[in-house]
Amino acid sequence: MRVTHIITRLVIGGAQENTLATVLGLRTKPDVTVRLISGPTSGPEGSLEDQAASCPGLLTLAPSLIRAVQPWKDLRALRELTRLLREQQPDLVHTHSGKAGVLGRLAAARAGVPIIIHHIHGPSFGPFQGTLANLTFTAAERYAARYTTHFIGSAHAMTRLYLAAGIGRPEIYTTVWSGFDLGPFLNAANLPARREELRIPRHAFVVGKIARLFPLKGHEEALRVFAKLLLDLPQAHLLLVGDGVLRPQLERQIRLLKLTDKVTLTGLVPPAAVAQYVGVMDCLIHLSRREALGRALPQALAAGKPVIAYDYDGADEVCLDGRTGFLVRTGREDEVVAKLLQLARDARLRHTLGQFGRQFVKERFSTEQMVETIYHLYRDLLTRAPLR
Repeated sequence: MRVTHIITRLVIGGAQENTLATVLGLRTKPDVTVRLISGPTSGPEGSLEDQAASCPGLLTLAPSLIRAVQPWKDLRALRELTRLLREQQPDLVHTHSGKAGVLGRLAAARAGVPIIIHHIHGPSFGPFQGTLANLTFTAAERYAARYTTHFIGSAHAMTRLYLAAGIGRPEIYTTVWSGFDLGPFLNAANLPARREELRIPRHAFVVGKIARLFPLKGHEEALRVFAKLLLDLPQAHLLLVGDGVLRPQLERQIRLLKLTDKVTLTGLVPPAAVAQYVGVMDCLIHLSRREALGRALPQALAAGKPVIAYDYDGADEVCLDGRTGFLVRTGREDEVVAKLLQLARDARLRHTLGQFGRQFVKERFSTEQMVETIYHLYRDLLTRAPLR
């Protein structure tokens, strides 16, 4: 079978890492020829382009495919994607992210692709944006759904959200949790040398957060929460793993809150190195307001670290309240502080939650399991449509 994946850009992020892991996993299947089309990647969030380009014949860049909505460029991107798909003649197209998801599906339909799958890594619409934007993106998703054979969601929450918006039917949705290389996280260690390198005192209680420094990821709230935590737990330290456009703004907030000596920003960290930073954490907070299921949650749990998360989208599918950590109503910062204090004062509780979370993730979040599920879904769908 010939398969083409399409994504808007290959920055360092959960959706992009998921896509690249899927594509590389599918390349090991003897009956699959897989290609990847992406728009250009730039900015402080890092890039996975080099990793994709290192595989001969895998990556094709579509210069007109950009994240921002620009009608003339979007029209050029649609024509460009249609041309590429007519040249590649895939049996199946698998799209990712909002812009590539809409344009990629329309291009696939124009190119006569038999099977068209869209992967929902996070919602294109919701309370995180204004009314006009919601109406526009919801309408675009409904229109693109006419040309969609099947949806894959990175959390059950995505199925519920899209069905509630009148997009598709229940029987064309499948949830596939975002797998990753478990080994480095299962073996993550709290190394004194790493703490010293990060300017973290040996006996500090380390609260971690892994996310691009980007709107809606909850960094501003994390800093406010941490400032309150220090009033009762002065030995705490906050470790922010990632980089992005909000860094100057967050650095100003850190100075205003007088947290300079208590917060470490790692800057850009390659995906393969994230586990080293998780190892020095005592717990992880995830206060995002927009994503299907934050990759940081299962990564922290794989390392045996308990998590605290807002109950937004699919967080409750991994942050099991009282079992792998604590689920907090979105926006209740004081409750996050209280749960952090509870974890800081009870090492046995941290261990119990972390070990249950580790086993939970081991059974569900391997890359191999994710790739196998997607591969068998492809085969099932293609039995109903002829190969080219």
